[in-house]
Amino acid sequence: MNDPFTCGWPLDDGNTCRRRVSEAGQRCPTHRIADVGARAVTARAAQHQRRARPEPVAPPLADEDAAAMFAVLDSHQVAYVVIGGLAAAMWGSDLPRTSDADITPARNPTNLDRLAAALGDLDARLRIPGDPDGIPVPLDRRTFTQDVVCLITRHGPLDISFVPDGTTGYDSLAPTAVIRPIGNHPGVPIADLADIINSKTAAGRAKDLAQLPALRRLLTRLRPPT
Repeated sequence: MNDPFTCGWPLDDGNTCRRRVSEAGQRCPTHRIADVGARAVTARAAQHQRRARPEPVAPPLADEDAAAMFAVLDSHQVAYVVIGGLAAAMWGSDLPRTSDADITPARNPTNLDRLAAALGDLDARLRIPGDPDGIPVPLDRRTFTQDVVCLITRHGPLDISFVPDGTTGYDSLAPTAVIRPIGNHPGVPIADLADIINSKTAAGRAKDLAQLPALRRLLTRLRPPT
């Protein structure tokens, strides 16, 4: 009798993943997205023999496109909080507008099913550097085994971060989230400005640290010391 098929994805310790799969060459749920991304990178490298040109700077995400994305999420009753640069802009920040929308969804199974269905309606594809159209990826709750999933939708880029730096995820952001309008959307939940500042501080990336003075000044204007 033949041995059962296994994932075979290379692990950091030099071994390979031994989780069983139903077909030869198939990857387990944990390694599906990594495999899709690796194959896309290999395919592009084979097609481009000359040095790749720098990617053009993506334009800011229009309020109307963000509103359209959030409307689809809402139609599927997805529980989420808007985070990052878009949330900061919705608080009134004068920092340069971000080119994507960032959200933190609840990670319970029911919400992941709703999120997957919403992403299907948005024609979501995995976003890969150098490939503006993205590549197809299975959309079900197993898609979200990683903490960060970067997608491109018909309304623009959408980044899903289940555990933003400095937080424990949706459950720590939702209680202090506020509802703010964007575009023609009457209101979506956005992270509290203090939570945005704390997350950027915890991330410690140069671009995040550079934004902190402006965000702290904005917080002081909105909530002057008593």
